[in-house]
Amino acid sequence: MKYVYILQSERFPDRYYTGLTTDIKDRLSNHNRGLVSHTSKYAPWKMKTYVAFSDDGKAFEFEKYLKSGSGRAFAKKRLSLYSPFGFGWQAILLL
Repeated sequence: MKYVYILQSERFPDRYYTGLTTDIKDRLSNHNRGLVSHTSKYAPWKMKTYVAFSDDGKAFEFEKYLKSGSGRAFAKKRLSLYSPFGFGWQAILLL
């Protein structure tokens, strides 16, 4: 199982990070311990959304899409990143 995830910085709420992993809890821990160079200066992070994929190729393509301009717009509109209702994270399972 592969997970595409979106994190939000707790200190810099306008800062988001999108990634791909096989272990969501361990990866979040690595981000928060400063072990990921791209995110260390914006730690701590909280999980906003993650999507589980049984197909590795589809997971990779979805991560790539979310890092594009249209993918960021999709995430903002459809994945509750900026929810006016204050919802936290959400999880989606795609088989």
